[in-house]
Amino acid sequence: MTKAPLIGIAAGLIGIGALVLGYQAGRSEIALAAPEPVAIAAPAIDRAEVEGIVRNYLINNPEVMIEVQTALNEKQEAAQQAASTEIISENNNKIFQSPMDAVFGNPKGDVTIVEFFDYNCGYCKKALPDMDALLKSDPNLRFVMKEFPILGPDSTRAHLVAKSFKTLMPEKYLEFHRDLLGAEGRATEESAMAIAVKLGADEAKMRETMKQPEIANAFRTNFELAQSLSITGTPSYIIGNEVVPGALGADALAEKISHIRNK
Repeated sequence: MTKAPLIGIAAGLIGIGALVLGYQAGRSEIALAAPEPVAIAAPAIDRAEVEGIVRNYLINNPEVMIEVQTALNEKQEAAQQAASTEIISENNNKIFQSPMDAVFGNPKGDVTIVEFFDYNCGYCKKALPDMDALLKSDPNLRFVMKEFPILGPDSTRAHLVAKSFKTLMPEKYLEFHRDLLGAEGRATEESAMAIAVKLGADEAKMRETMKQPEIANAFRTNFELAQSLSITGTPSYIIGNEVVPGALGADALAEKISHIRNK
């Protein structure tokens, strides 16, 4: 945990102490103004003294700041999850049923995992065996691949080739995907095109297809969805109504799949 949030919390708690001071002083002034049989002077309140008391308390009980930070994190996560649930519900078709996305596994599977990925993401490369393992072990799993090129111009051009290949040769896209994502080195337009041609694609047709506005629109839609769901990195998954960032591993993903089925 960084120091900055805790310092902020400490300052906030001291500020609360100061507010309490002001409130108490206000109450005292009201009490003095009210008609009473005997006027009793309110005790003087020293702001610096109270702030010092709060500060000393926090120094002697630093776990309070951790408890406050934990509670704040939990509140923020709950709010983000509630917002994500609503956005996923409102964009169900765009997220789970877009014809521009590749679907691996069982097209009619009872559980769908959506993955936002970039062909130059090292963690996406590490997550590729996780997807393969899950598809092999779970015949009722549906995997939707959302291309999300965020790692520079090379990624954008490689993904353009991928979209073109998927449009022209959808039956071989899984093989293309494994070859490109599993390759060593940086994915580029040239390396992606070489794989496409190796798998039987016509390069001239590929380059013409890359110009189709539908492909650019598909990328734009994915970026807009990611932004609305606060997805900023890859891989990021949507499982049920939950956004799950990071390469969790096959076991963790399988646990979430099981949780969805049990619900």
